[in-house]
Amino acid sequence: MSPALLTETLWALAHPADDTAPVLPHRIIVVTTTAGRTCLEELLRPSPQLVGTAPWDALRAALEQRGHDLTGRLRFGLTGDDIRVITAADPATGRTRELPDIRTPADNEAAADFLLEQVRAIVENPDTRLIASLAGGRKTMGALLYACMTLAARETDRLTHVLVSEPFETLRGFWFPAQPGGPLEAPTRSAGSVPSVSSATHDPATALVDLADVPFVPLRNLFHRELGQSAGTFRRLLEVCRANVRLAAGENLRLEIETQRPTSAINGRPLTLSPREHLVLLFFAGRTKRGEVVLQAYDEALADLEATRKQTRAGAPAQDWSHWAGSPTLDREFTERDLIRTLSDMRAKAKRAGGDAAFLADVLPQKGRCHLDIPGAMIFIK
Repeated sequence: MSPALLTETLWALAHPADDTAPVLPHRIIVVTTTAGRTCLEELLRPSPQLVGTAPWDALRAALEQRGHDLTGRLRFGLTGDDIRVITAADPATGRTRELPDIRTPADNEAAADFLLEQVRAIVENPDTRLIASLAGGRKTMGALLYACMTLAARETDRLTHVLVSEPFETLRGFWFPAQPGGPLEAPTRSAGSVPSVSSATHDPATALVDLADVPFVPLRNLFHRELGQSAGTFRRLLEVCRANVRLAAGENLRLEIETQRPTSAINGRPLTLSPREHLVLLFFAGRTKRGEVVLQAYDEALADLEATRKQTRAGAPAQDWSHWAGSPTLDREFTERDLIRTLSDMRAKAKRAGGDAAFLADVLPQKGRCHLDIPGAMIFIK
C-alpha cells in the first residue's frame, strides 16, 4: 500500500552508505494483494508533483544522471509477471481468487505458500541473486517472508528493510531524495492535533534513505534433501524441518531415568519432575528403549500408561520412592486431557531447567507424534 518503498529501496541500493559497490537489480517483482496492485499504478502514472513525470521514470532518469548504466536493469511494469497477487483456493469448489487483504488465518496460510513459491523459484536459479525486502505490507507478510528466506534462501541472498528519515517516511509525494519538483508541503498541526491552514515545506534532497540488512540463517543446507523438493506447502515444509530439528536434538541427548525413585537427568543435568510427570517420562522412555511402535495419538497410549501407573502405584511402598505412597497424583487415572497437560508442564520445566535439559522440550511426545524422539541407545533406565 506504500509504493514509494520500491523507489526508496532501489535508491538506497544504488547509493550504499558504506564503500560497497552500488546494486542495480535487473528486475523487480512485487508480491501483493489486489489493493496493493491498484496502489502500484501510481508508480507509472505522471505526477504533477514530479513535473508531469511518473515516479518510476523519474527514478531511472535520476540514476542515469548520476552515471548509472540502466541497460537491462530495473525491469518493472504492471504485468502479472512483475506484480504477483496472492491467490487462495476454495477447497469446496476448487476455484481460486485473488486476495484483497491478508487478515484471516486462511489468508495467512495462502500468503505463506505463495511467498515460498516465489522465493523458491528465484533461488533455484544459480545465476540469480535475491534481494528480498521486508518493507511494506502487513507485519505478518514480513514475518512470513523472513521465514521463507530462512527456509529456502542461500548465503548469497539478502534480506533488507529501508529506513527513511522523518518527515519523509510518511510524507505523501516523497519517492527518493533526488526527485524533481522542488520542496514538498506538509500540513502543520496545532497542539490539539488538528490540522491548521498553514503548511511546512521539506526539501527531498535532505532526506536520509538507508538500507538495513536483516540477518537470517539459511537453513537450506541443513535440510537440503527436503528443501530441494519442488513440491510442498509452507506448513508441510515447517513440519519436515521441525522433525529434523527434533531428530538432531534427540541424537545429542543422554537420558538417565530411575525406576526406584523419581530422579532423571539430561546429559548429566538433573531434571526435577513431579511423580506423575516422572511416570510419564519413564513410560515413554521404556517404549523407545524397547523399540516399540510409534504411537500417533495420545489416546493410543492411555491403556498402557494406565497399566504402568497401577503397577508402579502397587509397588511404590516397597520401593525407595515411598513419598509417592498415597500421592493423589498416582491414585488418579490418566485421561487424554490429563496426559496433554502433564506433557505441557514437562516441557515448561525442561525449558526452565536450562542447559541441555531444555532440549527435552523438543523431543517429548506431541500431537501427531506420541513418541519420545531420543535414540534408544541414548536412554539409560536404572
